[in-house]
Amino acid sequence: MYQDTYRPAYEARVAAARARAATAPPTRRQAEAIGPLRRPVDATGPLWRPVDATGPLRPAEAPPRPVGRTQARHAARRGKGGARRHPVRRLLPQALVVAFLAGGTTAFVAKDKAIELTVDGRHRTLHTFAADVGELLAQEGVAAGPHDVVVPAPGTPLTSGEEVAVHYGRPVFLTLDGHRRQVWTTARTVDGALQQLGVRAEGAYVSTSRSLPIHREGLTLDVRTERTVTVLADGQPRTIRTNAATVQEAVEQAGITLRGEDTTTVAPGSFPADGQTVTVLRVRGSREVREEQTPFAVRRTKDPTLFRGTVMVARAGQPGTRRVTYALRSVNGIRQRPRRIEVEVVQKPMAELIRVGTRPRPESVSGAEGLNWHGLAFCESRGRPGAVDPSGTYGGLYQFDRRTWRSLGGAGRPQDAPAEEQTYRAKQLYVRQGSSPWPHCGRRLYR
Repeated sequence: MYQDTYRPAYEARVAAARARAATAPPTRRQAEAIGPLRRPVDATGPLWRPVDATGPLRPAEAPPRPVGRTQARHAARRGKGGARRHPVRRLLPQALVVAFLAGGTTAFVAKDKAIELTVDGRHRTLHTFAADVGELLAQEGVAAGPHDVVVPAPGTPLTSGEEVAVHYGRPVFLTLDGHRRQVWTTARTVDGALQQLGVRAEGAYVSTSRSLPIHREGLTLDVRTERTVTVLADGQPRTIRTNAATVQEAVEQAGITLRGEDTTTVAPGSFPADGQTVTVLRVRGSREVREEQTPFAVRRTKDPTLFRGTVMVARAGQPGTRRVTYALRSVNGIRQRPRRIEVEVVQKPMAELIRVGTRPRPESVSGAEGLNWHGLAFCESRGRPGAVDPSGTYGGLYQFDRRTWRSLGGAGRPQDAPAEEQTYRAKQLYVRQGSSPWPHCGRRLYR
């Protein structure tokens, strides 16, 4: 409570003005109400006495005195002077002074106001001649910023007995349900700030005491309101009211334990929203090791010794072997696709080498044209270029053995050569030996 230092000076000034008004001579109106006055001759009698409207002026209760020549002369002079100057004129200047002082005192008292001023909870009573709230605050050195609240507004006219309040703004760095922002409040405690900001405090988590005062520099505040969360685990839903900071905390508050690789449909570290449903995923995992073959590569090279269109496998390819470890996972009893986590090479694959002929093919073989080569091929292999006998010794359209095939310039196996090349090699063999290489089907050449 501030001491009112202005009141003593004000009261002294008013008392002095009233004293001057009491001791001043009567005003003209007062003199007229009293009537004409005359000073008595006797100095010991009353100073003034009213005169009867019909009778002469004379001293009141004055004892009789002998009248001499000198006294008669002085009395005559006084009578002449009284006729020349009326008593009201003599009192008029004094009456004007009294009226001026009384009017100034009235204006002084009218402009003065008693104000109840409260600045940020600190109350005091003061007197001021300020015309409005803004002028009052300027006189008192109270500065209001953009976040401060002044009631009534700074431009409001002042009247005596007015109550003026200034509430300073305070910054609050608020994290409300996971969302961070800066707000301003004129409340002086945490609880008042929560009410002013409209935060539902019932069942909420507040990082500081609600009765903690908020200073002008502000404070940092973390608030988590109470929310409804449903946790679905093992086919059973459980609905709880919680102010948990994470989904994992809410699941634990619901009495559900996560084991091993168990998780939830919502990220365990995320903030649980009001009305959210969280499903617990029971995860069971294992590992499995499998040996798998790796394919071999195929490399083709051009061979000018082979007729065009001839393709010969110079070296057969061999697949490789690798050992693969898979992670097996089931979620709520449903098996998921295996995930490969490790690969070990046991044997590298061997590439297959193929020779492709580029030599131009001769159009004919002298001495072997005009024969029924189609009939011979049908008799030997049913017309199949890749045919092989059950023993694996003879192959191709004309059932060559490898020794004969190579003696004719063939490469690889006869059954792998094109049909045109096989026919060409058969004509070469006929020129050398006739139809004897085909003892059972040779006669078909002539039909």
